[in-house]
Amino acid sequence: MKFIETIKNIWKVEDLRNRLLTTLLFVLIYRFGSFVVLPGINPQALSALHSQTAGGLMALLDMFSGGAFSNASIFALGIMPYISASIVVQLLTIAVPYFQKMQKEGESGRQKMNQITRYLTVAILLFQGPSYLVNLSVQMAQAGQPLAVGFNWFTISSTVLLCAGSMFVMWLGERITDRGVGNGISFIILIGIIARFPAAVVQEFGSRLNDAGGGLIVFLIEVVVLLAVLAFAILLVQGTRKIPVQYAKRVVGNKQYGGVRQYIPLKVNAANVMPIIFAQAIMFIPIALMGFRSEGMSAFAQAFADNNGFWYNLVFFLLIIAFTYFYTAIIINPVQMAENLKLNNGFIPGVKPGKKTAEYIDSIMSRITLPGSILLGIIAILPAFARLFGVTMGFAQFFGGTSLLIMVGVILDTLQQIESHLLMRHYDGFFESGMRIKGRSGAMAY
Repeated sequence: MKFIETIKNIWKVEDLRNRLLTTLLFVLIYRFGSFVVLPGINPQALSALHSQTAGGLMALLDMFSGGAFSNASIFALGIMPYISASIVVQLLTIAVPYFQKMQKEGESGRQKMNQITRYLTVAILLFQGPSYLVNLSVQMAQAGQPLAVGFNWFTISSTVLLCAGSMFVMWLGERITDRGVGNGISFIILIGIIARFPAAVVQEFGSRLNDAGGGLIVFLIEVVVLLAVLAFAILLVQGTRKIPVQYAKRVVGNKQYGGVRQYIPLKVNAANVMPIIFAQAIMFIPIALMGFRSEGMSAFAQAFADNNGFWYNLVFFLLIIAFTYFYTAIIINPVQMAENLKLNNGFIPGVKPGKKTAEYIDSIMSRITLPGSILLGIIAILPAFARLFGVTMGFAQFFGGTSLLIMVGVILDTLQQIESHLLMRHYDGFFESGMRIKGRSGAMAY
């Protein structure tokens, strides 16, 4: 079988084998840490916290942390504070000249921005840590074991542990990027999502079996719909619009160069899953400001804490469209593309080189980004529609939304990197037909 042969080839490539084993080791460390409970917390008294994270926006937050949030783990705050800090820094590169200058400094500027992002992450964690402990105290009080939350040793030590845990998760993600396979931070999020998938399927299957009148048939229909949405998400991630480019003939010595016709592939969704991740991080802010609690919230705050509600999904949809345009503008630079074409004696037939070419590319990107962003937003809010048809909360999150798109994007990236290593060693890829896996190339990914 082709699959078994590919696995054998992967194992033969020493560098690829080491990267996969290193990634597996870091994933095991991350999963182990998700079950290490904060000192002074009785795991048997977390039933109320588990109930709180069984639905709504808290369920999403728990999913992103791989269940660490509901386990009161040292990794409870997960990777989202780092994502939030990244949003702020990226926005500053547009509004603040100092950050714009750093962005143009190349590798040294990127390192400075990464350092600022880390400092900002720590600041966010120092705010979210006590908020998490306040919510934890409320939930444990329902089990008859309240925590003494205040300016005391428990709060200080637990906040330090939560901050250190999240920074360690960030470090694991960076090590996966450097020494493993895939984009580390996205891979960490992927592991947290996949960890919840088996339980979600079992729960949905059990609930449908208990339904009278064709519950099993309904479950099979749900699986078919899930596969259809998955296929559509793959097409959206990989969809491109090709622009024809002609290279002028030139003679150097006795050799002739150019004179060929090629294509510039412009992705329909150039920003890929990053608008989803960042929009989701923004939607977590009301919960974080209220100390991760839904009790005692104002009606306005409660509307944005219900991920099945109209206002939550409307704002989420609009944020995705906005972030799609924002990241596409960062990733795709029509002026630079036009200059590169001109330097290489290339031109778009019927379009003048230089400014006109840049304007043409920009107009094409604008036309394909709008439908791409709308489709991305529709997939993101599909779980809310799944809930309307009685799908359980856990399983509904995989009918599109952040979960599905992150899974598709990161898995395609990982498979593409593995295939690249195989092709470099003159092995076949995953397909006999010569078809190649397309990842999120060109998109910002952590």
